[in-house]
Amino acid sequence: MTEQRGIAHYVCGRRAKWVVLVFWLIVLFIAAPFAQKLTDAQDNDAASWLPGSAESTQVLEISENFRPEQIPAIVVYAREGGLTAEDRAAIEEDVRELKQLTAYGIRGDETRGPTYDRETDPRAAQVYVPITMDEQGWERISPAVEDIRDIVGEGGGGLAVHITGPGGTSADFAEAFEGIDSTLLFAAMAVVIVMLLITYRSPTLLLVPLISVITALFTAQALVYLLAEHAGLTVNGQSAGILLVLVFGAGTDYALLLVARYREELRAHEDRHEAMARALHRAGPAVIASGATVVLSMLVLMAAEMNSTSGLGPVAAIGVAIGVVAMMTLFPALLVIFGRWIFWPVIPHLGAPNPHESGIWARMGRRIAVRPRMVWGVTAVVLAICSLGLIQLRAEGISNADAFTGTPDSITGQEVSERYFPAGSGDPLVIISNQAQAEEVGRVVSETRGVVPESLGLPPGTKPAFEGKVLFEATMTDPADSEAAKQTVERVRDAVHAVPDADAQVGGGTAALLDMDEATTHDNILIIPLVLVVVLLILCVLLRALIAPLLLIGTVILSFAAALGISALAFRYIFDYAGESTDFPLFVFVFLVALGIDYNIFLTTRIREEAAHQGTRPGVVTGLAATGAVITSAGLVLAGTFAALGTLPMVAFAEIGFAVALGVLLDTFIVRSVLVTALFLDVGPKVWWPHRLAREDGGQQTPVSPAAADTPSGRPTGP
Repeated sequence: MTEQRGIAHYVCGRRAKWVVLVFWLIVLFIAAPFAQKLTDAQDNDAASWLPGSAESTQVLEISENFRPEQIPAIVVYAREGGLTAEDRAAIEEDVRELKQLTAYGIRGDETRGPTYDRETDPRAAQVYVPITMDEQGWERISPAVEDIRDIVGEGGGGLAVHITGPGGTSADFAEAFEGIDSTLLFAAMAVVIVMLLITYRSPTLLLVPLISVITALFTAQALVYLLAEHAGLTVNGQSAGILLVLVFGAGTDYALLLVARYREELRAHEDRHEAMARALHRAGPAVIASGATVVLSMLVLMAAEMNSTSGLGPVAAIGVAIGVVAMMTLFPALLVIFGRWIFWPVIPHLGAPNPHESGIWARMGRRIAVRPRMVWGVTAVVLAICSLGLIQLRAEGISNADAFTGTPDSITGQEVSERYFPAGSGDPLVIISNQAQAEEVGRVVSETRGVVPESLGLPPGTKPAFEGKVLFEATMTDPADSEAAKQTVERVRDAVHAVPDADAQVGGGTAALLDMDEATTHDNILIIPLVLVVVLLILCVLLRALIAPLLLIGTVILSFAAALGISALAFRYIFDYAGESTDFPLFVFVFLVALGIDYNIFLTTRIREEAAHQGTRPGVVTGLAATGAVITSAGLVLAGTFAALGTLPMVAFAEIGFAVALGVLLDTFIVRSVLVTALFLDVGPKVWWPHRLAREDGGQQTPVSPAAADTPSGRPTGP
């Protein structure tokens, strides 16, 4: 028969379904052990985030010739009324013990201090404890800081003791990332289970998509791990977390779409194999096109300068691609194996009416059809008004103090340190220059506004020279993660670059932040248009039209602007966040465009299918009626899985999760169901130009027949 049987033969035929099941069981058996190792393969060091061409990255690489890469932990002691003699004696004893530490990369022999805030009647002291970073540096930073804390204690009796500096802050970030996979996995699973129960009203059916998604996730994590270990793929905590959310969210969406079509066909066909064959034939192209849109959009990220962004591209693409394959093979095979009973207690029987025949979405479509131009005009104006909140967007980076949803010890210690010492102490500038011009370079650095002149020097444990180069450090007067400190870096770079033949470069933590900001700005300008072009081309190929894809792209852009505007207002006036990371708009845009277009693909492919039989305008109403419930459910699932990012104690993740979840809900309930529907109804057959469908009905207004809208396929069932 038919093409449908050919597809079913390879996926869910009477014998093939068992072959598919055995294949995926073997894949899962092999993949599971590797998937559990993905955390070990993560690279969260600075170089995994920085652009490779950045000046700070080059300084980081060159400085390894002078000393092992180090990250300093700063122990801060303070007493409001001034340190007592007993305090100073205890601090001196702590320093003696700290100098004996060698575990976890701690360079106890290079410990410096104590340094007091003033010579007489000091109120605070600092001790500098360097920690060597290597390929295991990120994993060792937390236990290293804990070893330091075991010696210095938690303070008490009026004496405050904190561990801050880059080492202390990195340990707090590491703690925030610790368990990220399990936290997100359980949060995403909880969301999916609840939404599937609400959607399917079946405790048995929800197990099938859940099993399929988890299988896809383990397979994707295993492949990403192998590529990270043997092919140089960069994976960090951010990309690993987003991988999990994407596979769960997108995979469940595809399952919902396929189940909805399978249920329709079960009511029309007695043989479940035939029903699944037709469901795959009709829903498969939309699922594949949707997955291809996300995969290609993610791969565009590989053009980014930021290593963290370019690394996310293939990681996310792998996850979605495997999710599509699993949902188009394992998922339908399991459904056919279990049979109709898996839908218990709402089992779709042969000849039963489709619930969407006279549902809310059919009624909404008919109401929109009365005055579609007014509907889309008002909707577009409302979304445009929401986008005005963009004036409150502050995507200029987040300081360490504002990066956590709580206040860890390193942030408290940073605030205490800034009251008594130069704010930039603990995270100095790193300057490398030719040895012959070193004195002149040092002079211009010390004379630059924002630098503490007396801080200029060679840190302990550093080679005095290497191949005609020298390295020295300088402390800034402003906090290392502040905008003022970044401006100091720019001034220092201008000054040292102007020294003839010095070949001087400036790095360090603040320089890295500055380079990240510049690279992200470049990525925003490059990646956003590329993603739009990729999505537009996919829509043109899928719909074989030009007008419809342009309208869909316009609606998604408007939805993105509205989501970002509302999010910015929420961040300012509800959550009281200080700002957004510089890559926040890019990530939200890519996820919203790539994922939000899914719902437009699901809707418009069904509209196009129906338009070929009954005309465009009746087809719009039928398409909305047929897909409304499943797309709404899919949107709620995807929004819920991204909202799970808010369970992490980090502002950047919470902001991305909130904005993407909000944007998905806007796409689901407003853009797809109202704006796109009204636009297609208003434009009519011309929406398919230059395809022949644009010439059908002679471009005339085709009335929307209630009878047509109230049948399962949108076509009259009688003679």
